[in-house]
Amino acid sequence: MNGPEIHVEVAPELALFVSHARRRGATALTVDGKATLGHVVESLGVPLTEVGALLVDGREVTAGHIPAAGESVTVRPVERPQRVPGAPLRFLLDVHLGTLARRLRLLGVDSAYESTDIGDPALAARSAEQRRVLLSRDRGLLHRRELWAGGYVYSTDPDAQLHDVLDRFRPELAPWTRCTACNGLLRAATKEEVADQLAGGTRRSFDVFARCGACGRAYWKGAHHEQLETIVARALDRFAG
Repeated sequence: MNGPEIHVEVAPELALFVSHARRRGATALTVDGKATLGHVVESLGVPLTEVGALLVDGREVTAGHIPAAGESVTVRPVERPQRVPGAPLRFLLDVHLGTLARRLRLLGVDSAYESTDIGDPALAARSAEQRRVLLSRDRGLLHRRELWAGGYVYSTDPDAQLHDVLDRFRPELAPWTRCTACNGLLRAATKEEVADQLAGGTRRSFDVFARCGACGRAYWKGAHHEQLETIVARALDRFAG
C-alpha cells in the first residue's frame, strides 16, 4: 500500500490482540490517509471496546481522527473502573459464558444469557436494544458496529473471569437476590409455596426458602451453599462499596 506511514504503539494489556511483531513497542504502519484511527486500530485486531485513550503525538484524540504521515499513535486500554453511560449497569453474556453469568446473578448483577447460540447479529442487536454491556471472548463479535457497549473476557477460568468483570465494571452487588437460572428477582417463600419442588429430606431439613418471581424456581441452603457463600464472600471483600 502506498500512503502515509505512522507509528503505532499498543499497550501491553492489549498485546494479545495484535501480531507478535507489534508487541515490541512502536512499529511502522502504512495507512491510506482516509481511514479513521478507530478503523486502523481495529484493523490491527484490537476491538474498540477494549480501547481507552488514543494519543497522537502525546495528545488525546477521538477514534474519528484521520492519521497523517509521521504521527505517533499510542493505544491505551480502558481505565478501571470503566464508566459505562446510562443506568442501571446490565450485562449480556454469549453462549460460552454460562458459569460467569450464573456467578454474576448470584451476586445480584443483572446478567442476561442464552444457553443456545442465537448468533452474533442477534446478540449485538439485543445489546443495543436493551442497553446491555456484551461480554464475550469472541473478538469478532466485539467488532460489530451495532453494539451498545462490550467487554472482552480475558480468561477461560471462571474465578478469574468474575474477578476481571467486577474489577473492570464495578457493578453494584446484591447477593442472593437473583435467580441463577433465569436472572429473575427472588422473593421470600414459605415451605408450602415451594412444596412441589422439595424432596422429602429437603422438606424435613429446611425451613427458609426463596422463589424466583419469573420462573418459579425454589432456593434453599442446600449441599452447595457453602461453595456459593465462598464466592459471595470473596466478591464482597474485594469489590463491595
